[in-house]
Amino acid sequence: MSDDASKQTKGQSLWGGRFERKPAELMQAINVSIGFDQRLAAQDLQGSRAHAGMLSKQGVITSADAAAILGGLDTIEAEMKAGTFPFRDEYEDIHMNVEARLAELIGPVAGRLHTARSRNDQVAVDFRLWVKATCEHTVGQIEALQRALLGQAESHVATIMPGFTHLQPAQPVTFGHHLMAYVEMFGRDCSRFRDAIERMNESPLGAAALAGSPYNIDRRLTAATLGFCSPTANSLDSVSDRDFALEALSAASICAVHLSRIAEEIVIWTTPQFGFISLTDAFTTGSSIMPQKRNPDAAELVRAKVGRILGALTQLTVVMKGLPLAYSKDMQEDKPPVFEAFDALDLSLAAMAGMIADLTPNTERMAAAAGAGYSTATDLADWLVRTLDLPFRQAHHVTGQTVKRAEQLGVGLAEMPLHELQAIEPRITTEVFSVLTPEASVASRMSYGGTAPVRVREQVERWKERLG
Repeated sequence: MSDDASKQTKGQSLWGGRFERKPAELMQAINVSIGFDQRLAAQDLQGSRAHAGMLSKQGVITSADAAAILGGLDTIEAEMKAGTFPFRDEYEDIHMNVEARLAELIGPVAGRLHTARSRNDQVAVDFRLWVKATCEHTVGQIEALQRALLGQAESHVATIMPGFTHLQPAQPVTFGHHLMAYVEMFGRDCSRFRDAIERMNESPLGAAALAGSPYNIDRRLTAATLGFCSPTANSLDSVSDRDFALEALSAASICAVHLSRIAEEIVIWTTPQFGFISLTDAFTTGSSIMPQKRNPDAAELVRAKVGRILGALTQLTVVMKGLPLAYSKDMQEDKPPVFEAFDALDLSLAAMAGMIADLTPNTERMAAAAGAGYSTATDLADWLVRTLDLPFRQAHHVTGQTVKRAEQLGVGLAEMPLHELQAIEPRITTEVFSVLTPEASVASRMSYGGTAPVRVREQVERWKERLG
């Protein structure tokens, strides 16, 4: 190893040519990012390999130098996999740690790797690669959750339960129909992540610090090598842009809201007051003082994760909102919220898929609750419109009077004596009783997207084909 290389690897900063002293300890403490950005190690090596190969092909560096660089990067990758790579705070970030180690391994040739690039475009491509891969992984996780929901929905296309508005009994639906609503929500989440992937599918590598490069580089080659569809079109925007991270966090936040909503329903449904479903020991915990307790802690924790994920979106938005072009050191703070948010989303999606597969519905309890609260009142109104040709508003008024009388008698609509019904509307016949049960109500909802079991089954089959 040469003296220059030795100096470079003994704590001398890789950017220190103009500086006579090391940074103050406090400056070092606030400046260092290797504690979190080492997570980009695989992407940094991927970007460096693509860059070295392109430099060699374009004749910017020799093939021998490129071979030495690529060999050194292979050694570094092996060290990282073995857990022996020496991550050091003195080199600030993952990029300088890799470059310093490369210099230790192959000498001054390592310095040629940074030709025609800057840490600005280097971190932009590393981070974009990470976010893109993470979004692709998240789509796979969401689809796994959708399959779990589909499995339960297919088993319960005709299982009657109450549908709610304002958490009050509204109209009977099926459990399968209710679960399919979440399949639709998570389908939109997948669509949002795929859209985000399409927009971030451009490579900033080669934009250098902010103005591009004077070297004969081929940005289309490095873009293709890294799996991007094209290079970014403006060098200033290339190093300044974190829209891709903001958009990914936005999609993550909406997905987390959907997870929180179904988690809330699981919490409610497992209470003794509802008793609609049960979870096994796998996804519940007990109490340190109350031996009878079975707590839906997994659902509660998923419900809480939305705060962390939405907070990450807010955090990065605030970091970016006042930055002039091009790069500012503020942008070093872009990665921790993104890492934290996707860690939380990853765990939440896996936990929810597990809970959905684990739950068992109490079909008798659901069916009994489906008829409570005069949930077939709308069916009575619809019958009055269809059979007696009443205007809907008049039918609504008659039905309201009927519900009031049923409350006074302490009976459900299906148990109302015919003479009581006829006292309110004389033309009512015994035929009306055919629409006043929850089963009849559900079966009648035959419109596209409705809760009739035949329609739910159609939607299940559509999504099974779509997910493969």
